[in-house]
Amino acid sequence: MVGAALAVAVAVAAGAACSSSESGALTIYSGRTQELIKPLLDDFADTTGTDIEVRYGETADLALLIDEEGDRSPADVFLSQSPGATGFLDSKGRLTKLPQAILDQVDARFRAEDGDWVGISGRVRVIVYNTELVDPSELPPSVFDLAQPEYEGRFGVAPTNASFLDFVTAMREQAGDERTLQWLEGIKDNGAVTYANNIAIVEAVGRGEIEFGLVNHYYNEEVKAEDPDSPTANHLFETEDLGGIILVTAAGILDTAGDRAEARDFVDFLLSKQAQRYYADETLEYPLAAGVEPSITDLPPLDEIVAPEIDLSSLGGELEQTKALIEQSGLEQA
Repeated sequence: MVGAALAVAVAVAAGAACSSSESGALTIYSGRTQELIKPLLDDFADTTGTDIEVRYGETADLALLIDEEGDRSPADVFLSQSPGATGFLDSKGRLTKLPQAILDQVDARFRAEDGDWVGISGRVRVIVYNTELVDPSELPPSVFDLAQPEYEGRFGVAPTNASFLDFVTAMREQAGDERTLQWLEGIKDNGAVTYANNIAIVEAVGRGEIEFGLVNHYYNEEVKAEDPDSPTANHLFETEDLGGIILVTAAGILDTAGDRAEARDFVDFLLSKQAQRYYADETLEYPLAAGVEPSITDLPPLDEIVAPEIDLSSLGGELEQTKALIEQSGLEQA
């Protein structure tokens, strides 16, 4: 977490909402966008009669804000777009243990080992490629192959995006800092084209600006829903390759929560069939609670994807070092 992000987070703190203990409302800090998540929050409010106050923002900035606010934070629940930010708050001791009945709704690999957060939806890291420019057999079998000469100038990455940061942190844990830095420098030298976010990569692939790129799976699903004729498709890396890690959105209850029973009811709602169906159909992510099938058409079911085992909780404590490593590689300035 860098100073610039902290400055943003502190600025956002001005005029923060009252906590549930003061206002009677459940205060949610959401790294998921208002356009995406508000219908679901409205459903919970309407069904339960609970008053909700929501602060929207970038996931990392909100996590920093909660840490900066400390005991004064009005936050009751944190909704994270990535596991790294949730792990950051967990490492700071800011999350409280969830009931086992909530945790047991999700596979153990998609929740905190200490029980302090639970995954809500899943996204798989994939290659999105232009079906008119490249055959799947030409795509790299491993993410490490992107530094090889045959892929020079053909692909894109989003080095400041939260999911890319989580992926690089996982690479550091699995392969070590030295090899990770070599890879970052290797793809920079190999002409990796950099973009602000995942959707920009998918759009660039569709235009033929690049042949393929590293993204979360659902961005191409969204593009294809809007334009079925888009010449783009998702492709999985080889079994257990680091390029194909599974990341989750997550929810946790803050130690500042005023009404923890109400907060627990909300997290439980996010794992209900109604909410999980919403994630499957509207966000095109993988639902994580048992019994709800995904709406994804061009990727296998989540339980058939053999991804490397990653401790998602540990990603948060390493984000600052990951950013420093990316900056050291020069990739952001490519």
